[in-house]
Amino acid sequence: MVNSNFIFVGCDLHEKTLVNRIAVNREASEKRTYGNTVPGRAKLIADLKQRAAKIGGARIVLAYEASGQGFLLCDQLKAAGIECHVLAPTKIERSSKQKRNKNDDGDAERLLDIIRSHYLAGTRLPAVWVPDLQTRDDRETLRSRQDLGEKQTGLKAQIQTLIKRQGFGKPEGVKGNWSKSYYGWLKAMSEEKTRGEGFRTALSSLLRQLEFVVEELERLDRAIDRLCEQPHLKPIVEELDREQGVGQLTAAAYAVEVGDFDRFKRRQQIGAYWGITPGSNESGEVGDRKGHITRQGSPRIRRLLCQAAWSRVQHNEKEREFYQRLVKRNPKRKKIALVAAMRRLSIQLWHVGRKAQAEMKEAQKVAETSNR
Repeated sequence: MVNSNFIFVGCDLHEKTLVNRIAVNREASEKRTYGNTVPGRAKLIADLKQRAAKIGGARIVLAYEASGQGFLLCDQLKAAGIECHVLAPTKIERSSKQKRNKNDDGDAERLLDIIRSHYLAGTRLPAVWVPDLQTRDDRETLRSRQDLGEKQTGLKAQIQTLIKRQGFGKPEGVKGNWSKSYYGWLKAMSEEKTRGEGFRTALSSLLRQLEFVVEELERLDRAIDRLCEQPHLKPIVEELDREQGVGQLTAAAYAVEVGDFDRFKRRQQIGAYWGITPGSNESGEVGDRKGHITRQGSPRIRRLLCQAAWSRVQHNEKEREFYQRLVKRNPKRKKIALVAAMRRLSIQLWHVGRKAQAEMKEAQKVAETSNR
């Protein structure tokens, strides 16, 4: 006989605490708080199993929102035999009142309602895809590289702002910004005694920080080279890298952020995943009006797609014609045309990556069969 009892848990996950609303079937919920530590999570699991045993056995189902805390709690719950769902915060509908009166207990109750209505009434569950451990580990390297690249850009902007604030201009003979001669000029200014001490101190500090970041970027680039040689990534990254405007960093980042290319069934889904599809407003007699892009999903990938799409527009005749055709319709909306080029590129990369992943899996099956 299948046990029809459920223990539902809505968990509001924080760095230090786990605020839970726990209910058996349709009964009223009870609040329980645990520490977000190894002993705290173990206590939560033990208490839930004890509750299930008291009612003669029950399916334990817990839901929490995706956040910077990752999937550690999900891993531990599943290892303990507890069903866990990680929900997308951007897809959880909240009323105006709920947005104004946001608190941990209310958030936990809301998550409890969502998971309970899904299991008992079949409503939609806005769950995210939980990547495997290998994919998560791969992401750490790529994300660190992208974050450090942003820091490098920020430091360069700080240096140029400092120079402009002091009214200095590049002397003759110094080539474009960030060339070897440009670095030499900056270094010389940081050591000239005729310059103000505050200026020299600030410039020297920024140059040291930039030097450190450049060295770290080189280390991370070597780590990415090694990562891209791994069997589970190499065939996919190589195929993505062949696309014009797409370098190894973009190819690898795209591959690890997608993870499993088969989880998307239609091209519209991949554009929506990166947040580069326009919002829609259609109600009653109002026609379908498209708004700004949703900006859901990874901003890191949007930046990479933007750079790659612009490169393709500049150097690929077919992509340039596509871009110019859109600009011709409305010359004031060049950004919209570029976003369309980004969406077009993201779909092309998905098709290429999905095919490469399928071929890789087929090759692995053949190899496993021949080794038996």
